[in-house]
Amino acid sequence: MSSSHQDYMQLALQLAERGRFTVSPNPMVGCVIVKNNQIIGQGFHQHAGKAHAELIALREAGTDAQGAILYVTLEPCCHDGKTPPCVNALIKSQIKKIYIACLDPNPLVAGKGIENLRAAGIKVELGLLADQAIKLNQIFFHYITHHRPFVIAKWAMSLDGKTTTHLNDTRDISSPASQMDAHELRKKVDAILIGSKTAIHDNPLLTIRYGADLNSHKHPIRIVLSTKGRLPLHLKLFDPALPAKTIIATTDMADQAWLKKAAKQQIEILMIPTNQHQQVDLFKFLNELGKREIASLLIEGGMTTHEQFMQANLINQLHVYLAPVMIGALEKKHILTNIDVKRHDSDFHFTANDQENRYV
Repeated sequence: MSSSHQDYMQLALQLAERGRFTVSPNPMVGCVIVKNNQIIGQGFHQHAGKAHAELIALREAGTDAQGAILYVTLEPCCHDGKTPPCVNALIKSQIKKIYIACLDPNPLVAGKGIENLRAAGIKVELGLLADQAIKLNQIFFHYITHHRPFVIAKWAMSLDGKTTTHLNDTRDISSPASQMDAHELRKKVDAILIGSKTAIHDNPLLTIRYGADLNSHKHPIRIVLSTKGRLPLHLKLFDPALPAKTIIATTDMADQAWLKKAAKQQIEILMIPTNQHQQVDLFKFLNELGKREIASLLIEGGMTTHEQFMQANLINQLHVYLAPVMIGALEKKHILTNIDVKRHDSDFHFTANDQENRYV
């Protein structure tokens, strides 16, 4: 296969990536139209409910699209939604051939788009850079097939496995660079979740505070998981001036007086049935989020919350920031230096010096 075909699809994938912060719950899609070895149109899906990548590229190409070759990262849609079917526009444009990276698993599409294109006499090739295209939209693929969000667990810990420092020590475990990276992760999700203990003890904002493009994407919804409610309603994340909203996911075990106070503050309450352990049923909780078009969820709570999701086999991806420090029962964490990391099969071998005793 000509390397130019891969180059054009690679460009389409790069274009698709530009919609990462704004298209959810839709997939990221990029499109490039080529004629006589010249790009005559390109585009990417920019916002959910707005024009799809193919339509943007076709508008740019105009009548020159007739007889051209089109590269698109996801199978074109063939159903009426918030926008017209892309397949109809492609057929009308008289595009000669289409390279599609991967199928759309949406049951409303799932191969039907390709069938319609071929029935209209358009040549279609499927699978160009498919692995990259599938990885790009792994969140959407999970959401559209399971009807619940893709769950990402994130935490920072010391080399000896501690996730919190002691009271007389500085709170942060990870470096400023890692904290900025964690905020980049927040940008990519629809919602952030913590448990009630983290909400009370840390009193976090759960907002995005780093990056030059803070106004170019939507802010994630904040969710607190609390089986019995009882959360102080003066916590920072309940400030109505914050971007996006805060949801408390609780059960019928919550105090009625507390529920009334929360409603008075216009805090959204999500009532979830309990499981056999008298805790929030996480399956039903995620299903409810799916109904609200929340396609991705980042867990930032303590290890108890992470373990509950892990025990229920509901975590899709882990992000662990391993800091070169030792905490243990020490009053203050010991910083390690001269870090060296080796790989032995599936194990990681760390070598380091204690900063205070490296020359002893």
